[in-house]
Amino acid sequence: MKLHHLTIFLLGLLLSALCMAQANPQAMLQASDAVRNPDKPFAVTVTLIEYRDGKQTDTSTLASYAKSDARSGQFRTLIRFVAPARDEGKLMLKAGNDFWFYDPASRASVRLSPQQRLMGQASNGDVVTINLAKDYQAKLGQIEDIADGNRQTRHSTRLDLSASSPDATYNRIELWVDSANNQPIKGKFYSESERLLKTVYYRRYQPQLGKERPTEMVIIDGLDSKWVTVMRYSDFVFRDVPEVWLQRDYLPNFKPE
Repeated sequence: MKLHHLTIFLLGLLLSALCMAQANPQAMLQASDAVRNPDKPFAVTVTLIEYRDGKQTDTSTLASYAKSDARSGQFRTLIRFVAPARDEGKLMLKAGNDFWFYDPASRASVRLSPQQRLMGQASNGDVVTINLAKDYQAKLGQIEDIADGNRQTRHSTRLDLSASSPDATYNRIELWVDSANNQPIKGKFYSESERLLKTVYYRRYQPQLGKERPTEMVIIDGLDSKWVTVMRYSDFVFRDVPEVWLQRDYLPNFKPE
């Protein structure tokens, strides 16, 4: 009888913890951010591959250096263009709410919008490291079974995200996370006019920098499902990101180590 009562007590605690987690969608969003992003400065290689009607039409390789800002909690990111050769040496910087693009040919830096497309369906705001919980307010949506990027059924919780900052890349996001571990599974991204811009699947989870993280994002156009961009992440490494790298005035002097 004592064992029976203990079992009921433990089940009650588990159910209570689950209810508390579901009642705090912002905490779930923060946990999902922690799955995508390491908690220390890091570097990663990002490969973009564009497909139309199943045929590869373009590719680009970027080196990303990201570091969280101690005051805002949002990431600052320096992007170095590696390939193709025509783009080698170009830089993009996200510092605070500002995006800057630097071309060594003109030695000029130009302000960008995070919504501008970089390649295919990938925007400038997609390739930099972002903590969604800093730019969006989450509400609890449906709890449902959905197909993930590998067509496997996952028990998920939908979080309805509304932009809390005018500088957020998207006006609204529907984000499905695994109900058991908060891994992001799928996202739908909307414009201010409520047009579906893209659907994103997070997949190919691998152990990287101490946690299972998605190493591939499949981005599908909101109007043309045959226009797909794949973002692949590789060469994860913790590394120092000097403060000077994250200053617009330093871009002409940047040299990768």
